[in-house]
Amino acid sequence: MQMKKGVEQSISAILILNLLPDKAVLPGEAISEQLGTSVTYFRKLLRKLVCADLIMSVPGVKGGFRLNKRPEDIRIYDIYLAIEGQQSHFAPSDVLDDVLNLKKNDSCRLITEIMDEAETAWQSVLKNKTIAKLSEELQQERFAKEVEMLQQWVKEKMVL
Repeated sequence: MQMKKGVEQSISAILILNLLPDKAVLPGEAISEQLGTSVTYFRKLLRKLVCADLIMSVPGVKGGFRLNKRPEDIRIYDIYLAIEGQQSHFAPSDVLDDVLNLKKNDSCRLITEIMDEAETAWQSVLKNKTIAKLSEELQQERFAKEVEMLQQWVKEKMVL
């Protein structure tokens, strides 16, 4: 399984938006530039995050984006769903059933069951991590200098 880069970029963008004070917004172009992504591509990601009610778009000259939910209420899985969608990563072709010459109603489903279990396991991990938890982990001493620089950048780029 391989996730699109957009999931990681979206998580990073939401972590950046979490640094904003109340009522402030951050222009999408600034976030895109900070993440080193194409502005056009990044706008599509932001749109998906807005449609999923994870972030809010504020229109106008002093517009931009901010969180639409509390960081404790934004699960990494929610971001994943907003970008990737609900589809399963495994589409069984029933090769083993064909090898064993089984009919559809006698399907052995061994491979499908393993893949379903694996998918449930990684979804559980993503559902248990929130933006708040990731933000806490970023507050570790080893990231102090970098987070401080990012907070300064946010202060320079934010719009009140």
